[in-house]
Amino acid sequence: MSNTQHLQDFTTQVRRDIIRMVHAVNSGHPGGSLGCAEFLTVLYQKLMSRKEGFDMNGYGEDLFFLSNGHISPVFYSVLARSGYFPISELSTFRKLNSRLQGHPTTHEGLPGVRMASGSLGQGLSVAIGAAQAKKLNNDKHIVYSLHGDGELQEGQNWEAIMYASAKKVDNLIATVDYNGQQIDGSTDDVLSLGNLKAKFEAFDWEVLEIKEGNNIEAIIAGMTEAKNKTGKGKPICVLLHTVMGNGVDFMMHTHAWHGKAPNDEQLANGLAQNPETLGDY
Repeated sequence: MSNTQHLQDFTTQVRRDIIRMVHAVNSGHPGGSLGCAEFLTVLYQKLMSRKEGFDMNGYGEDLFFLSNGHISPVFYSVLARSGYFPISELSTFRKLNSRLQGHPTTHEGLPGVRMASGSLGQGLSVAIGAAQAKKLNNDKHIVYSLHGDGELQEGQNWEAIMYASAKKVDNLIATVDYNGQQIDGSTDDVLSLGNLKAKFEAFDWEVLEIKEGNNIEAIIAGMTEAKNKTGKGKPICVLLHTVMGNGVDFMMHTHAWHGKAPNDEQLANGLAQNPETLGDY
């Protein structure tokens, strides 16, 4: 099996996990999770330098911070299938006393989760702190973070964006899930983001765009280019153009599935579009 085929099979299984997890408890956020399945698959299965085991210190490996924590289904699926905790634990999603809460938390000690991210707008600040800690520790590894586009309407982001360039935090790659949708509608209708690329550049960031953000090869190429631009004095922003609900046709291109669970018939439909590849939990 080619590496690309493995990544595609992995992504397909992650999509199955997402819709099954959300359906089981009639709660959760499938739209953004599906849109980021390819990205997180590529990050954890190919790009990130990871060490055996998990510790919060994270020295000697690349780190990832999920800022838009409501897309926890995709995060949990990729973490489990990347060996951080048993795949069978996905069946406890959003249940009482589960480590897999609706938004990632740290108090239960779930391996792979480095910050609680229910409140939007905070992840970039945390990622910058981790990146600066790596510099202080002479750790040459990279810090990655993921943010929603609607999340950038939170003002704390722009303080962090200004800080990162001023302090030359050039071991950071912040990716924006640029799907143009948020909970109440399109980002253009709710609060237009304007020209995001120009805004990040005005804050003295290096900006790359991945136009096909649900294409595995395009993600590999774009993120590899981003990695090659680290260490040159500027933080890196990647604008990842994705489709909300990607891979499940009736969930695509709409905000309606931002936080809505599929019913039994819709679950069967979604699973039929994504045949089992690596085994369900």
